[in-house]
Amino acid sequence: MTMLDDRTTAATWPTAYPQGYAVVDVETTGLARDDRIVSAAVYRLDARGDVEDHWYTLVNPERDPGPVWIHGLTSDVLEGAPLFAQIAEEFSARLDGRVLVAHNAMFDWQMIAREYARAERTAPVRQRLCTIALSKELALPLPNHKLESLAAHFGVVQRRAHDALDDARVLAEAFRPSLHTAAERNVRLPLLECRPLTEWASAPARPASAYRAGGWRPSRKRPACPYPNPGRYETDKPLKQGMRVAFSGDTSVDRELLEDRTVEAGLHVASSVSRLTSLLVTNDPDAGTSKTVKARAFGTPIVDEAAYAHLLRDVAPADG
Repeated sequence: MTMLDDRTTAATWPTAYPQGYAVVDVETTGLARDDRIVSAAVYRLDARGDVEDHWYTLVNPERDPGPVWIHGLTSDVLEGAPLFAQIAEEFSARLDGRVLVAHNAMFDWQMIAREYARAERTAPVRQRLCTIALSKELALPLPNHKLESLAAHFGVVQRRAHDALDDARVLAEAFRPSLHTAAERNVRLPLLECRPLTEWASAPARPASAYRAGGWRPSRKRPACPYPNPGRYETDKPLKQGMRVAFSGDTSVDRELLEDRTVEAGLHVASSVSRLTSLLVTNDPDAGTSKTVKARAFGTPIVDEAAYAHLLRDVAPADG
């Protein structure tokens, strides 16, 4: 990175860039609104992306730890860990005055903001930066938008995937060259506002639908899928980039988060079902909604949310 660093001198570094970053990774009991954080890590970086320090903690989720086979944290390990309210002050000190950086930053921010709201506190974060969005902005030649692909592009070695501390380290090491590339090209960083979710403290049981229409999250138009539609999903085969996926009915995972993950995998989110729809995702296939009725009429494959989450883990690249 020496040549790159030489080009991005103090004279050429964009003055509008943030003065510091907090690279964050959290492991959780799941993806839904009522899921909890089980571990968190923060790497503090200066304005140029150099590491200042790092911090890691386990968190007692006060419930089942969820997918132990992913994060490796059992109930026995977490039993003696501090509650989020007990580590909130230290977490705040790590975040204060910095841009939160994460891979799929919306998810990490939502989980963090909800934990702060439950603890009747507010995270001191005003902006976030998603490294997936940044890699797209820089047009990095990645096969997909997984952290391992971003790491491999910059020669960063992952030691323990889904370990919060190692994932944060990997992301910090990959973010620095991304930041310098952006500075060299004078690229505007894809910063988004972080709104505190104070309503979760007073009304944690409100249904997801109450938040989608005019709630805390602003609506926005999704970019067009860059891949051609390869056709319908076939059972026992992976999803392929470009497939059109429609959703019907309630989901345990926040619908917009599920749709974001769909887009990030290179799939197209379809607002309706047609003969071109590759797959319908619904937890109630027998419901008489217009989407399920059309799917059956067209012979569109139908899977439930759990099966779809599994399919999202390994989406095949587009043809050509």
